[in-house]
Amino acid sequence: MLGSRVASTLFSLLMLAGCSSEDPRLPGNLYEEARKLNLEGRSLEARAMMKQLTERYPDTEAAQQAKRDLYLIEAFVSRDVADRQRQVRTGMKRVTDALIRYKTKRSEYPMSLADLVPDYLDQVPQTPWGHPFLYRAYVPRPIEDLPTKRGPARQRFNTKLESYYLACLGTDLQPGGEGLAADILIKDGMPWAEPTFPPLPQPQPLR
Repeated sequence: MLGSRVASTLFSLLMLAGCSSEDPRLPGNLYEEARKLNLEGRSLEARAMMKQLTERYPDTEAAQQAKRDLYLIEAFVSRDVADRQRQVRTGMKRVTDALIRYKTKRSEYPMSLADLVPDYLDQVPQTPWGHPFLYRAYVPRPIEDLPTKRGPARQRFNTKLESYYLACLGTDLQPGGEGLAADILIKDGMPWAEPTFPPLPQPQPLR
């Protein structure tokens, strides 16, 4: 999405410059547009546009100024990413704490995060950019063996939701990614280091 917005802006500026990439005004126009985006707090878009400028017109004065500005923008973007990721982790910690309290009282996890409201959370939690957290409660041992004193072992179909997956898939809502698009995965309250969760044990009971 970010790339398409930058490409759209580049196309518009080319049209303003008379549809010619050789127009001497274009690098300056690109720089001013990128600077405007940065002032509006759209640093990621500004960074992408300035990188385009330095790659397309490396010998221009505008490109040299963009290179100097990129040092500051990169530092700002890195700090912003760290702050947003810290907010995400803090939000997920509140969710995991609420899930622990819910399970302590009810002996299993809720079917959805909406079940935590209003007793455990004020509202359904979201990421700082307004995306929902992905949550899936499940039965870790769908079939349990029951001890018997005599005869063959007996089995019982378990229905308690005693485990869960909680995930933030970043700003792109897609697996993988870097920066703000990076995933944060939690399994049963603990960080999950692998890129994907393991499959759910089967068969899962119908609820």
